[in-house]
Amino acid sequence: MTKEVLERHVAEPKAPDAVAFSMRESIANLVARYALAYDTRDWDTLIGCFTLDASFTLRVEGSDLVGPFQGPADILRLMRDSAAAQDDRRRHLCTNLMVEPSGPDRAIARSYLTLISIRDGHLEVLSTGTYTDEVVLYGGAWRLRTRHLELDLPSDGRRRG
Repeated sequence: MTKEVLERHVAEPKAPDAVAFSMRESIANLVARYALAYDTRDWDTLIGCFTLDASFTLRVEGSDLVGPFQGPADILRLMRDSAAAQDDRRRHLCTNLMVEPSGPDRAIARSYLTLISIRDGHLEVLSTGTYTDEVVLYGGAWRLRTRHLELDLPSDGRRRG
């Protein structure tokens, strides 16, 4: 790309890109807020990431679908029960976020999950996976309407023999 072409692109930003960037950054914040809220057991923030009609499903590769968990109370119960069964600290790292707008107030977002356990001064990758989210503008903020987690391995560190 020549310098002139590069300068023309910089000088003539297109409005749809600016809108998409804003949407993408807002959705990236939503995905990060969910992960941080789960890891810190900030249940109010976590449940605020979802719409009132939200659903959550998950599957470990080769296993049956778990869920759907419908609505904030059902999703919160799943998250609290999962956290209560853990005897380590967890970090949910969400990366490679892709956002595909499907309208001015909705999009499909996909991201990778790397689940890390911290125990006795050691880090261990427990699992990896992919989140597929339907996100919508709801009450003036981007929220998860549907969230599906496809795990490559069980999140408790069990390995298939």
